[in-house]
Amino acid sequence: MDILNEAIILAVNRHSGMTRKGTDIPYIVHPLEAVSIAAGITEDREVLAAAVLHDVIEDTQTSTEEIKELFGERVAFLVAAESEDKMSEFPASETWKIRKTATVEPLKTASFDEKVIVLSDKLSNIRAIYRDSLNLGDRIWDRFNQKDKKMHEWYYRAIAKSLTELSEYAAFSEYCHIVDEVFTM
Repeated sequence: MDILNEAIILAVNRHSGMTRKGTDIPYIVHPLEAVSIAAGITEDREVLAAAVLHDVIEDTQTSTEEIKELFGERVAFLVAAESEDKMSEFPASETWKIRKTATVEPLKTASFDEKVIVLSDKLSNIRAIYRDSLNLGDRIWDRFNQKDKKMHEWYYRAIAKSLTELSEYAAFSEYCHIVDEVFTM
């Protein structure tokens, strides 16, 4: 079986029973959307595998070592690079800015492949925020650890600034457009 199919199967199994924050939408929809976005930018099967696996280390009991054993060093590196340290020993609302800064700063020197995965993840996220904000308005922010819309705006715009290397791709343009829509509502 091909590496991408194996990655999809693992992601489906590891995210089984999980839902998107504040919704009943099965969580697996997000990594599948992320890999679909990434496929519009690259055909590299390892990058696509990493895109569909991008949350398994962060949100499940899967380790970087397990990803390395199953999919190789490059996929494990890409997934780990996109994985946020949840700092679970502290309340998430208190560590939000630290965790998001730790996401943005390395992007400035990240590889093209790392940036593809980040764009795919964040575009999927901002699409969901946009869709839900049409119904909920600013109440959308209540579902997150960080309730301040301006902090989310800082984060999503900082991501855009760090991903300008991808500006020739439709996904980047869409990302910037939706960020503008969400934060000027």
